[in-house]
Amino acid sequence: MRNAHGSRWRNRWKGIKRNWELYLLISPVLAFFILFEYVPMYGVQIAFKNFFVTKGIWGSPWVGLEQFERFFESFYFWRLLGNTLFIGLYQIAAGFPVPILLALMLHEVGHKRFKQGIQTILYAPHFLSTVVVVGLLLIFLSPQYGLVNHVLTLMGWQPIAFLTQPEWFKSVYVLSGVWQQMGWNSIIYLAALAAIDPHLHEAAQVDGASRLRRIWHINLPGLRPTIVILLILNMGTVLGVGFEKIYLMQNSLNMQASDVIATHVYRSGIIGAEYGFSAAIGLFNSVVNFAVLVTVNAIARKAGETSLW
Repeated sequence: MRNAHGSRWRNRWKGIKRNWELYLLISPVLAFFILFEYVPMYGVQIAFKNFFVTKGIWGSPWVGLEQFERFFESFYFWRLLGNTLFIGLYQIAAGFPVPILLALMLHEVGHKRFKQGIQTILYAPHFLSTVVVVGLLLIFLSPQYGLVNHVLTLMGWQPIAFLTQPEWFKSVYVLSGVWQQMGWNSIIYLAALAAIDPHLHEAAQVDGASRLRRIWHINLPGLRPTIVILLILNMGTVLGVGFEKIYLMQNSLNMQASDVIATHVYRSGIIGAEYGFSAAIGLFNSVVNFAVLVTVNAIARKAGETSLW
């Protein structure tokens, strides 16, 4: 057994020496994940402690699951979970199909310059910062001066305070995100479409298949593995609703709809200096996301051949 184990290690080291350039190329990526993803996991233990900065992680007393119980029993737990889950699912339902449809339409455009121009226009919003996007929302959705409300007034409707009414917050947040990211997210689908064998389309055309039939029977099956993988990854972050944009759009009037786990962690950990409590909330969020990822991956593996592992 020892000889076999030693032989495996010798073979591994030979492989590393033979391909040392590839390992050198990937080393910055590995260093990044080790330093900024794995090393900080050491601090997760403060979720189970009554953490004091002056005492440090080791000197702070253990409290077990007390921080989690406090969060689960708080009156705002269900509001935070409901808002975060609803926004996460809303983003997937509204935003996931759009890049697929966009890629299918762009793939069918024959005029090269026109296609490149459309792609440039669609990709541009991705490079806008979150602050700029929220600033545009404040301008266009202003009840007094916003273009959207001017149009509604011309149509005979009353102006709507989109950013202060809780019932509008989620739609404004999600749909503006779809507008910003749909062009950029379509790139991976365009790459998958480019990998489809053109002879399949030629054979289908000879058989008299229309463009829609070719899209349905050739393009969509060719995209299926990419769609499944990205859907699994998106479901794995269903509670990972971003902090920055929601925080910038948040105000006291829409708090009922805009208060999510990320913003509560910020208020508790950064403003309230309750580091152990906020770490417990963040850990709960991560565990739920991981559980959803594993579950969806298992379902995808049983339903078809494509899965993350």
